[in-house]
Amino acid sequence: MSTSFELNGSPVTVDVPADSPLLWAIRDSLGLTGTKFGCGIGMCGACTVHVEGRATRSCITAIGQVAGAKVTTIEGLDPAGAHPLQTAWIEAQVPQCGYCQSGQIMQAVTLLADFPDPSDADIDAVMNGNLCRCMAYVRIRKAIKAAAAGMRSAAHA
Repeated sequence: MSTSFELNGSPVTVDVPADSPLLWAIRDSLGLTGTKFGCGIGMCGACTVHVEGRATRSCITAIGQVAGAKVTTIEGLDPAGAHPLQTAWIEAQVPQCGYCQSGQIMQAVTLLADFPDPSDADIDAVMNGNLCRCMAYVRIRKAIKAAAAGMRSAAHA
C-alpha cells in the first residue's frame, strides 16, 4: 500500500503496509538514518520525530497514521545544522555516544515551542522518557537553557 506525506518539506510516497512503523519507512524506504531505533515500544525517545510540529515516537506510529501529514526528522530540522538547539548541543558538548541525541533534540524543540523560558521542572517533565545511556542529562539541560536564551535574544533583536 502506498502512503504519501511531506518529509522535511518535500512530498514523498512509500510503498509499505499501512501498519508499518514510520521509523522503518524513514530509515529503510527513504534512507534517512538520523532517527534511531531504541526500544521499539515508544519508551526511550531515540526515534522521536515531529508530526505536524509535535514530538512523536516513530517506532510506534504506523505509516498510515501520517498520510498527508508533515513529518520532520533531525535531517530536516535545519539542513545546515544551525538550529539553536543543534548549536547549543555542540557548544555544551552534550553528545558522548550520540545515539539518542537526534531524539533528544527533536523532543527539546517541542519543549521550547511550549515553554520558551523553561524551568528545570518544565525540562524534566517534557524530556522525561528521552533516555540517555551516557547520562548526559546535565549537559542536555544546559544546552536547552542556552538555546532558549539565544532564541529569546534573537526574538528581541
